[in-house]
Amino acid sequence: MGVKRIMAKVFKRAVTWDVLPFGTVIIAAAGASERMGGEDKIFAELGGLPVLGWSLRAFQESPYVQEIVVVTRGESIVEAADLCVELEIAKATKVLCGGETRLESVLIGVNEASAKAEYIAVHDGARPLVSREVIDGAFRKAAQFTAAAPAVPVNDTVKMGENGFVTRTPERDSLFAVQTPQVFRADILKAALHNAKIKGLAVTDDCGAVEAIGVHPALSQGSFENIKITRPLDLKVAEAILEMRAEK
Repeated sequence: MGVKRIMAKVFKRAVTWDVLPFGTVIIAAAGASERMGGEDKIFAELGGLPVLGWSLRAFQESPYVQEIVVVTRGESIVEAADLCVELEIAKATKVLCGGETRLESVLIGVNEASAKAEYIAVHDGARPLVSREVIDGAFRKAAQFTAAAPAVPVNDTVKMGENGFVTRTPERDSLFAVQTPQVFRADILKAALHNAKIKGLAVTDDCGAVEAIGVHPALSQGSFENIKITRPLDLKVAEAILEMRAEK
């Protein structure tokens, strides 16, 4: 189905769910981990589990998810598959080798998702502390608006710059830090990713690909605890968050 035909149906089908549809989550975990010194960060230990294990457990527990597809490095496929077995992640159906870019990796996962998938979520494997509330909230928002992403307000003042000088200070009230999982109606996400690949669009997340075909994702409630593990310091912050949760 072409992009124009999909867009003509977007708002007609944007309704809340009486019965939960089939939801698939693609866990994108094929990054190079360059800022972690080359170590595959999704297998770094965090609170007694590999980083990837926390995300797997969270999606296993969500009633909105019926299928989990992991896309990882070629050399990490066996380790990721073993982890799914060890943690009894019954919803995990496939562990795939990713592409050279994030877009290619997500597209590989989406193309291998079940034909039953009505909604597809994409989650960064390096966001281990995602909660059930954030996951379920993103799916519910997608039910209303066909596309949704969790977000939190930006607390810092953000500057735009060029050649080492400030050129503009955007209004902070209009700025949000967008997280994952980002949830989309399956046909929209597929069309958006293929469009981005064909046109060579430099998108940094899946919302960017969807925006390029004229869909504006809704913002659902994110969490300041839903951090992304990028550098070694982030692991220490994540450990502190887990300790705080354990004390509640």
